[in-house]
Amino acid sequence: MKKFKYFKLSKTKKLRFIDNYFKKKLYIVFLHGFMSDIEGKKPQTLLHFTKKNKLGFLALEYSGHGKSSGEFTKGNISIWSNDTKRIIKKIVKKNKFILIGSSMGAWIALNQFKYFKSQIRGFLGIGSAPEFLTRLMWNKFPKKTKRELLKTGKILIKIGGYEYPITLQLIKDGRKNKVLHRKIKSKIDVTMIHGQKDEVVPVSFSRLVLKVFSKAKKKVVIIKNGDHSLSNQRPLRITIKELHTIIKNII
Repeated sequence: MKKFKYFKLSKTKKLRFIDNYFKKKLYIVFLHGFMSDIEGKKPQTLLHFTKKNKLGFLALEYSGHGKSSGEFTKGNISIWSNDTKRIIKKIVKKNKFILIGSSMGAWIALNQFKYFKSQIRGFLGIGSAPEFLTRLMWNKFPKKTKRELLKTGKILIKIGGYEYPITLQLIKDGRKNKVLHRKIKSKIDVTMIHGQKDEVVPVSFSRLVLKVFSKAKKKVVIIKNGDHSLSNQRPLRITIKELHTIIKNII
């Protein structure tokens, strides 16, 4: 496993990341999901792929995730998107790059188009979950759960075998980060990969992401019997194959 590094945000805050540095090469930037980290099979597979193909690579852990500084419950989409922007500016610099967003990472990725539109040359989503805090959580919460969240500011919920601490400030911040109504006019390749049996995020979310891109070359890949994480050998092979196609269309 590649040695992890740390990027200092301030005297007390730092973000953990892994990279494969190249001065003037195309980069692959991997953004992980909600309560995830960069020790899983997806970032490690992508790191191996970039080394083999002499490409730049960056994968980071947002504040409160993995071994990065900060409390998870104090984080939100705005903070995590800003973490991502700052580390891309520091590591990727002016290089062109392809964004890969897993689950919530696809939401964070969509927010990066405001800052790096001309540098982003492709976008690959894996079980994409933009706006999940409103569409999959708040809107579906029973009245009792909503009352508890409004009263205490924090609840613990279970979705598809996962347990998540959800704060009221996180839900409110999610509403400020609506991305599915936007129109991104970048003429790039946008591919969404989604598991047919995803119990956490419906396949329809990947289709909603594609609608955001008005001039892109768009594609959705549904993996038969695939789950939400898509971290097994077959989904990883498909991910690498689709990434390879995007790269070929750029170079």
